Amino acid sequence: MQGFRALPSIDQLLQSDTGRLLIEEHGRAVVTRGARLRMDAAREAIRGGADGGAEAARLPHLLAADLAAAAQSRLRPMLNLTGTVLHTNLGRAILPDSAIHAASAAMAAPLNLEFDLDGGTRGQRDDHLRGLICDLTGAEDATVVNNNAAAMLIVLNTLGLGREGIVSRGELIEIGGSFRIPDIMERAGARLVEVGTTNRTHPHDYENAIGPDSGLILKVHTSNYRIEGFTRDVAAPDLSAIAGKAGLPLVNDLGSGSLIDLSRWGLRREPTVGEAIAEGADLVTFSGDKLLGGPQAGFIAGRRDLIARINRNPMKRALRLDKIRIAALEAVLRLYRDPDRLEQRLPTLRHLARQRQDIAAQAARLLPQVGQILAPLGFATKMCDCDSQIGSGALPTDTIPSAGLRLTGQGGDAPDRLAAMLRGLPRPVIGHIHDGAMILDLRCLDRDDDLLTALVAL
Repeated sequence: MQGFRALPSIDQLLQSDTGRLLIEEHGRAVVTRGARLRMDAAREAIRGGADGGAEAARLPHLLAADLAAAAQSRLRPMLNLTGTVLHTNLGRAILPDSAIHAASAAMAAPLNLEFDLDGGTRGQRDDHLRGLICDLTGAEDATVVNNNAAAMLIVLNTLGLGREGIVSRGELIEIGGSFRIPDIMERAGARLVEVGTTNRTHPHDYENAIGPDSGLILKVHTSNYRIEGFTRDVAAPDLSAIAGKAGLPLVNDLGSGSLIDLSRWGLRREPTVGEAIAEGADLVTFSGDKLLGGPQAGFIAGRRDLIARINRNPMKRALRLDKIRIAALEAVLRLYRDPDRLEQRLPTLRHLARQRQDIAAQAARLLPQVGQILAPLGFATKMCDCDSQIGSGALPTDTIPSAGLRLTGQGGDAPDRLAAMLRGLPRPVIGHIHDGAMILDLRCLDRDDDLLTALVAL
């Protein structure tokens, strides 16, 4: 049995054919560090009784595997078969091809981000988006920050610093990651004034709360929950009249922020940004990576004088967008100028609009092939009906009829075992467990081959 003397030196390992190839691929410093770690592990194995010759023979292969694993990005493309179209944990909206190309072009060369090509002077990065937002919403002006929470933060800080923000108790929402409207208001320096009750708020509740320290009235669209039954709220036009009479700005936070009426695709109607502007909101805030179908961003649209105040806020520089997201957003917004072809071009809308019968046909095509892959592993495959949802807080009580594949195996832990296997694939496949089975909802699967290629690695 061979011992420590069978192991090569670090220098010998680096000068071997494998070592030179690894250095060419990963760099000398990385390979040297990895070789030392592998050598330490080999010595520990020999101390435990392993054969030194066998450990020496394994060293190059183990080192190559270590380096390959370390070189992989922690961000990995995966298949979202959860049934949640806008899945926050999976990155929300998939960008359309035009936005991907625009972002790539912005990364590859200098561009006129803050440069006026006509006058040769410094420009503003908002200029690339302002006109499109105003055209699509009817707003006087607009600005953009890095997400909707940031939009709320800068609006509240600009209009409500040291003053009161009046909000209905039924609209004091909590969004993902335990971010709450009261907490955002506190950080923005505004004092929360709650009016009404959880389920009912009347016009006189707002009127009685207005005083000399009032800075704004805030209306929050409850996009991530529903209060039903004995309820009442104050409609936006009525709230606008109350705010206008008191000389206060009305801020309407729409959250998901649809730019178009979704009911034409069979979904429940959500208030659009244009409608909120038309109903008298002085400012409307909304997200870019939810129903709009673009990259993460927070839009603020509304009165020109209020937008100017926001842009003068020192926070704006800390919260501004980079050139890549601005380029992608511009491309997405341009798609909305042609609503007749929006469904074909915008992945979020395409996935939301897919009909159950089309998804069922896809499930029928995939059933025999997926079954053939999983059967040797001890799992059975059947077609099933399922219910998709929009996700990211939009229309939380609504589901969309869908179809998929139901995967079952022996033992109560079979769904969890299969879920772990699917997560471990080179291209992970993420479904959801329901009623003792792994469900792969196919609503967001654009190409059959994507799933089959991923599963072949099992």
